[in-house]
Amino acid sequence: MRGYFAIGIYHPKTSTNMGTLWRSAYIFGASFIFTIGRRYQKQASDTVKAYRHIPLYNFLDFQDFHKFLPYDCQIVCVEIADNSIALHKFNHPERAIYLLGAEDEGIPKEILKNYQIIQIISDLPFCLNVAVAGSIVMHDRFIKEGQ
Repeated sequence: MRGYFAIGIYHPKTSTNMGTLWRSAYIFGASFIFTIGRRYQKQASDTVKAYRHIPLYNFLDFQDFHKFLPYDCQIVCVEIADNSIALHKFNHPERAIYLLGAEDEGIPKEILKNYQIIQIISDLPFCLNVAVAGSIVMHDRFIKEGQ
C-alpha cells in the first residue's frame, strides 16, 4: 500500500473526542494524530491504548503545525461549507492530513480558504461529533483503498 495519512483536530474541546479519534485512527491505519491549540486534559476513552502504536503530536497553533507538514502532503479540511466536496464523491490523496474543527468553533475561515474541504452529507443541517466525523472519513478512505 502506498501513501499515508494523519488526522487531527483544531482546538479539540474534550478529552473523550481525542481518545475516540485516537482509537479509530489506530484501527484504520493512520500514521499519526495531532492537535492544534489543544484544550483538553488527559483522558481514558482510548480503550485499545492506541498511544502505544501511533504518536500524538500537539502543535501550539496552525503556523506551528504547518512548519511540520510532510513533503508533498495535502491538507484536507473536514467541515460544513458551501464549497465543500461530498465525502462519497471525494478521491482521497495518496498522502493526506485530515483537519477537523471542534464542534463549537470549527476551522477558521482563513484556514479553510486555502485548502480542499470535504463534508459528510446528512439529512439534517447539524454537525457530527468530531471523533465520529473523523472516524467516518478514515473509514471512507479505508474502503476506497480496497481494504
